[in-house]
Amino acid sequence: QVQLVESGGGLVQAGGSLRLSCAASGRTFSSYAMGWFRQAPGNEREFVAAISWRGDSTNYADSVKGRFTISRDNAANTVYLQMNSLKPEDTAVYYCAATASRFVVTTHLRYDYWGQGTQVTVSS
Repeated sequence: QVQLVESGGGLVQAGGSLRLSCAASGRTFSSYAMGWFRQAPGNEREFVAAISWRGDSTNYADSVKGRFTISRDNAANTVYLQMNSLKPEDTAVYYCAATASRFVVTTHLRYDYWGQGTQVTVSS
C-alpha cells in the first residue's frame, strides 16, 4: 500500500515556475515507477511526466517537454515536478501516481495509487 500527498501548487504568472512535491508513505516506494498527471475542468486526465523506479528513465508529454522536469529521491520517499516557463494552458489539478510497474508508464490506467491532487493556476 502506498499513500501519496502532493504539495507545492499555487497561483503563478505566465513565465513563472513552481515545484510540486509528492510525499509517499510505505517502505516500498523505491520499487514503484511514478508519474504526474493533470486534469483541467471539462478535460480528461492527461499524462504529464513519468520516472522509473531507479530514476534512470523519464518520459514527458510533448506539451511540457523542455519546460518540466521530473525527479525522485528514494531516500526521502518523494517525487518532484519542476515546472518552468509556465503557460495559462498548464492550469489544472496535478496528481501524482504510483505504479507497480518499475518502468516508465504513460497511461493512467496502469497506475495503482493516486494522491488527492494540488491546484496549479497560471495567470496570463
